[in-house]
Amino acid sequence: MQVTRPPSPAAVARRAQIVEAAVETIAELGYGHASFTRIAERAGLSSTRLISYHFRGKDELMARIVAQIHGEIGDFMSARLRAETTAAGTIRAYITGTVEFIATHRARMRALYEIFVNHRPGNGGSSYDVAVDLGVLSHIEEILRWGQREGEFRDFEPRVMAMSIQRSVDGLPFLLESGADVDTARYAAELVTIFDLATRSGR
Repeated sequence: MQVTRPPSPAAVARRAQIVEAAVETIAELGYGHASFTRIAERAGLSSTRLISYHFRGKDELMARIVAQIHGEIGDFMSARLRAETTAAGTIRAYITGTVEFIATHRARMRALYEIFVNHRPGNGGSSYDVAVDLGVLSHIEEILRWGQREGEFRDFEPRVMAMSIQRSVDGLPFLLESGADVDTARYAAELVTIFDLATRSGR
């Protein structure tokens, strides 16, 4: 039986270097101009062959970028949600935390936006990760059901409310990319007010 060895620390570092260079290139130049040549130049690599050595092609590199940024968002949010002891507080923290990440990681969100809008994998699928999206929705639904059990929230359909919350924050990167002048702090505060009014039990 063939044993698969884990990648060496040098290989892990090189992959991370390539991913970071790709994110920066896509964010600055747009997906259409983010060739392996441009990415290699930004990463300080002598040849695009070094990218091909670590990634089987653009599909794998784009998938890695999406997975990494989603992981960063998850880590960023976990630290904020753990501190909350109520469902209402957790929903507020989710909204404000997500908006904060988007506002303070503009290059990463721009790269993610460019990939979602422009990248079409060779298998005919999409860069949009349905499994990740459904996982996020399920997590928000669990928080909403918790609030209903505790009497914090009124009786409503959790899936509909979870979708409304998620799409409200998902739309911010698109709004920012449109060139609109957005005060992200006010954007977050308004969403918090909207969903506080929409979910509260009124007791």
